[in-house]
Amino acid sequence: MLMPHPETLRRLVEEYEALAGQAADTTGKPPQRAQDLAYTLCVSTGTREVRLALAAARRQLAAAAPVPPHPQGTLGPATVGRRVITNGSLGIGAPDVVTPALSD
Repeated sequence: MLMPHPETLRRLVEEYEALAGQAADTTGKPPQRAQDLAYTLCVSTGTREVRLALAAARRQLAAAAPVPPHPQGTLGPATVGRRVITNGSLGIGAPDVVTPALSD
């Protein structure tokens, strides 16, 4: 199973917990964003219930080394408008060239 980055998982848990305390809408459902976060947490942790997803996320976060948060806007180099060539093989007999996204 793929494991989410600890900082991403931490943000999902924090945002879900902040929204979980909000009042339900007129239909008795939690806010849509809380439902979306619950789904994402379940997918990220390989569970089917948000209660289990939160428990699994907390276990994963406890096992992960502390990760300092990234300052906003410094998540990595931009790749729009140029080609990126990686060092390894994709394993499909082709060079590792990523076609850039279309720029403005």
